[in-house]
Amino acid sequence: MVRREGKLHAISRLIRIEHTIFSLPYAYLGALLATKHLLLREIVLIFLSVLGLRTAAMAYNNIADLPIDRLNPRSSRRPLVSGALTVKEAWIIVIAGSLIYYISAALLNWYAFLLSPLLWVIAITYPYAKRIHPLPHIHLGLTLGLVVFGGTVAAIGDEVRSLTELAIQIPWGLVIAVTMWVAGFDILYSIMDYEFDVKHNLGSIPAWLGINAAKKVAIFFHIVFLALLLYTIERYSLGLIAEATFMLTAFLIILQHYIVAREGLKGIPVAFNINLVIGLIVGLGFSIDLILG
Repeated sequence: MVRREGKLHAISRLIRIEHTIFSLPYAYLGALLATKHLLLREIVLIFLSVLGLRTAAMAYNNIADLPIDRLNPRSSRRPLVSGALTVKEAWIIVIAGSLIYYISAALLNWYAFLLSPLLWVIAITYPYAKRIHPLPHIHLGLTLGLVVFGGTVAAIGDEVRSLTELAIQIPWGLVIAVTMWVAGFDILYSIMDYEFDVKHNLGSIPAWLGINAAKKVAIFFHIVFLALLLYTIERYSLGLIAEATFMLTAFLIILQHYIVAREGLKGIPVAFNINLVIGLIVGLGFSIDLILG
């Protein structure tokens, strides 16, 4: 029993279920911006799609980064590095997550299934971004921004007659907003690996431009995020709940940058965790506004 509990704990650390929890509201928000009502079947299948994709992506990220993680002291406790899980077990999780994702997409509608490989490829290829260019943060942001895209496709894919008609319905402002938000806090997080990335020639904004410049880029990305949230409120005629959500989100964005500026490296994990709250607040706040509006 102890070994089984240890294995389950290792799996939870591998797939980081909290990443699914804070990305899921954006899938539902993308759906609700296209249609203000969701069937129980759609709610369940969207959940399974996000869970499957995030599980597969996180597990594969650990497999692909294993040679790097073995060299980085900060990642020495990750399940594959410590031996808590084997690479074979991680591959089983990748396959299982991918199957859940593709089956759920197929059950949603034809366009959801047709476009599902696009989201899968972008999510799976993320660990290679830092090996190629200094902007892996944008790649990571896009993996979450496209969750909004996926939610919209899941909701109206069976109602549109062409990809063009579908593309018109996508809330692109919110897709870009989420991309910028994630990229911004990932830049801050990557500051902790600045010396390691420079030494091993891995791409990141801090390694490319330096830590001070990276902090400024992160602030810029988050300003764009907030501006696009305001655009979304205006574009979809959202009300007081969404406006209050925006104010709270702006406060939390400012707070995380203040913590990093004041505390330095030791404040980055705290600042990073604030974003788990932001994901829930924005997704739920805007969704509630849409449902009640």
